[in-house]
Amino acid sequence: MTEGHTTLSLSHLTRAITANGTRRVLVDDISYSFACGTVYSVVGPSGAGKSSLLRLINRLDEPDSGEVRYNDRDYRELSPQELRRHIGYLFQTPYLFPGTVSENLRFAEASLTDSQIAGLLDQVGLEPGVASADVDTLSGGEKQRIAMARLLATQPSVILLDEPTSSLDPTSTRGIEKLIKRIAEERCLVAIMVTHEPEQAVRLGGETLLLVKGRLVEHGPSEQVLNDPQSDEGRRYKGMELS
Repeated sequence: MTEGHTTLSLSHLTRAITANGTRRVLVDDISYSFACGTVYSVVGPSGAGKSSLLRLINRLDEPDSGEVRYNDRDYRELSPQELRRHIGYLFQTPYLFPGTVSENLRFAEASLTDSQIAGLLDQVGLEPGVASADVDTLSGGEKQRIAMARLLATQPSVILLDEPTSSLDPTSTRGIEKLIKRIAEERCLVAIMVTHEPEQAVRLGGETLLLVKGRLVEHGPSEQVLNDPQSDEGRRYKGMELS
């Protein structure tokens, strides 16, 4: 895949739920195209639909209307299991299985050799010796790196990251941010990351999508969207006074 190639596109994507007789729109008519080799941050106030958008892209939820296209194919042409090998999901809390690091990586790809496991660990900044370690002995930052290595084991084209650093200390957070940027560039991946910290989106660079009440209200280079927003919604999000 060449850098800049459109790997993933959304067209009028919409999802709503009804609770206690009240309809609430979680994702409201979002259209957008994502190019490989780029990190995209998804920001917005609480309840803006950030995680809901990721869940639709990964088919953890189904849209009420609209379309998701992966490599110019309707993603419903793929089974959910196959789709998730191409569009991986890293959750806020790293969910590792009891056992060793190697066993966790082989859960994603059973055919992995020891050298391939060492290569994956190297990509996420860990020593090969970690492969034999029990996951219960790892730090929070190490566990998140193992979860990332397991995600990469299936060679996805898109990785979805739902606040993966929210429970980490500042040093581990910076390490994961650098890892995401490097992997997106080296593997020419689309990396889409939900964050509740505008400063993190600026550090990640790339592009930022600002969601408010399920709508995509502003998008563009992260520095511009978060430091010089052009929309009223963007200025409100930044706490700026409207003229």
